[in-house]
Amino acid sequence: MGNGQLLLVPEVEVESYWTTLPDPVDDIIALYHDHGTSEQFHSEIKNDLDLERLPSGKFATNDLVLHLGVFAYNILRLLGQFSLPLKEVPLRKKAQRRRLRTVIQNLITIASRLVRHVRQIKLWFGRHSPWYPAFRYLYKALA
Repeated sequence: MGNGQLLLVPEVEVESYWTTLPDPVDDIIALYHDHGTSEQFHSEIKNDLDLERLPSGKFATNDLVLHLGVFAYNILRLLGQFSLPLKEVPLRKKAQRRRLRTVIQNLITIASRLVRHVRQIKLWFGRHSPWYPAFRYLYKALA
């Protein structure tokens, strides 16, 4: 034992994977190294959609709630992915993907007014709403 001096340096590193997957070895290693992304998606479902605790003791009710949550999750992810290439989105950093919380805060809870006029119902947005151009683009792209 030295005084903080590293005496033994390993010359060989070994990674061992045990799996029953029929995929090629390189694909399995890539899947393992990308498990953090899966954890992040799982965290978003639990925290951002508030599905950490299911509401009922009945399996069928919880099954329905979870299916609806996954449906909402997929729609919000779609909105987030479609809003990525927009230049008029007022965010500070360029991102690879938008978190659900960001999509909900900026696109779902955008301030608007429901107006009935001449037998039509319209949404009116504030004149200076920074997210309105993104909302308009997404509405036209997905309508």
